[in-house]
Amino acid sequence: MYEYNTEIRDRGMMSEVEVSLVLPAYNEAKRLRDSVDKVAARLRTISHSFEIIIAEDGSTDGTGRIAKELAVKYPYVRHMHSDTRLGRGKALNRAFKVARGAIIVYMDVDLATDLIHLEDLIGFIRAGYDIATGSRLLKGSDVKRSITRSVFSKCYNSMARLILKSELRDHQCGFKAFRRDSLFAILNEVKDEHWFWDTEILIRAQRAGYRIKEFPVRWRCSTDTKVDMKRDILGMGYQILRLRRELKRSGSDTP
Repeated sequence: MYEYNTEIRDRGMMSEVEVSLVLPAYNEAKRLRDSVDKVAARLRTISHSFEIIIAEDGSTDGTGRIAKELAVKYPYVRHMHSDTRLGRGKALNRAFKVARGAIIVYMDVDLATDLIHLEDLIGFIRAGYDIATGSRLLKGSDVKRSITRSVFSKCYNSMARLILKSELRDHQCGFKAFRRDSLFAILNEVKDEHWFWDTEILIRAQRAGYRIKEFPVRWRCSTDTKVDMKRDILGMGYQILRLRRELKRSGSDTP
């Protein structure tokens, strides 16, 4: 069962929203409150009108209760709940479709990407780009993570560049912004419902001729990651090949 919780009160919130920021959340009870507070504080310095949508995905640790409380407490917080696990990509799609902002942003709730970059992320969309995405693999990026994860990331992104003919360096950084009309023009084409969602939307956007800004960020690996290395390596490798076949069949296998 899906549930949508929001309480909008007359506390100065504008009817038009410039920025909708989505936080996908699965079993994030320990850090959700703090993350929402930090994101809201940063957004206040960037935009005159924003909303934060918690895309809570079948959590079992009390995340749903906390998200609901935040939606009641703050007029700019909205909560989307699912009783069952949808997967990262599907949860994002649901949240995007109720977002009201002209600019739609999402970031991982662990705030692995430093919030100092949020103004740039939004600024690139304001400047005319269709998509802006943080990168951990560009010159100038400041990244700390294990050697194993670093090697996996570099290999995976090299595969995406080679097999899918992508011009981007980092496809999986959970720190992206979209121009609303550009996002919705291709959103229904994206089939993956979990971790490959990020890669697929960037590949399809390149095929559509979108202007994409990739920029270096400061990024710190969370100690409580939801990524399962063995399972996700195989799954994402399969998805690369699946997308390659689909693009070839449709005649859009070149940028």
